[in-house]
Amino acid sequence: MLNVKKTAGERVFDVVLYIVLAVILFCTLYPFWTQVVISLDGAGADSAAYSSGIILLPTELTFESYKLALKFDALWSGYWNTIVRTVLGVCLSTFLTAITAYPLSKRDLPWNGTFTSFILFTMLFAGGIIPSYLLIKELNLLNTIWVLVIPGSIGAFNVLIMRNFFRSIPEELEESARVDGAGYLRIFTQIVIPLSKPVLATVALWVAVGHWNAWFDSMIYISDPDKQVLQIVLRKIIIQNNMSDINSVIQNIGNKTEFSGRQLQATVVMFSIIPMLIVYPFVQKYFVKGVMIGAIKG
Repeated sequence: MLNVKKTAGERVFDVVLYIVLAVILFCTLYPFWTQVVISLDGAGADSAAYSSGIILLPTELTFESYKLALKFDALWSGYWNTIVRTVLGVCLSTFLTAITAYPLSKRDLPWNGTFTSFILFTMLFAGGIIPSYLLIKELNLLNTIWVLVIPGSIGAFNVLIMRNFFRSIPEELEESARVDGAGYLRIFTQIVIPLSKPVLATVALWVAVGHWNAWFDSMIYISDPDKQVLQIVLRKIIIQNNMSDINSVIQNIGNKTEFSGRQLQATVVMFSIIPMLIVYPFVQKYFVKGVMIGAIKG
């Protein structure tokens, strides 16, 4: 293999590129690391967070805030509602997206361009909050888990990505299956779906992250506190700065440890981030392949 020497301009470009990437990496990881440090810090978390410039390590290592969070009922209620929402949303969205994208991947489908145009139209225009709320109300979906799952079950962008991936599958596979007597349903379930794990995992990851981080629809459509998702609990603690529920937990358990508001907020934030950090490595290997093939092919 030839060893090609880089010119001075190329070396300068590499150095600048590495510096830019290092800055982006720092800006991405530092806020997360800050939350980790503050959640593990002692009673001086507030002063450490606001008086010093950069936080690298906790001044007083403690796990008391995590023990307290484990006894916070509203946190676990929000966790359960979010997990149920995410699981239902991923299963329903992936299924509906797949059965929508597969027919559109067939170029000989009548009115294929018209159907695709209708889907693209939804990416540019929406009905608005008030009409959507009135529709949800008339369907009797308020204060149910389905109001968080059904309205956004099919995304136009996900349909297009999955359609293009289906088009990348060799047509000879389906033709040979038809010669053996297989119908469209059997071909879809036994040939197309097993070959589409990368794009299915990619869409599932997008949908899961979207449901896990969503809060606005829950704030609008859900009024029962026991049915609120985790992000609403976080919003109540962090944005509205409502610590009454956590303070009542501290009083009930008789904990003598002093907790700062910033420390408790960071702890709750960490509890919300950890599940996505655990799930992502298992689907990351499919992510790049699914995005690239789904975006380029077709």
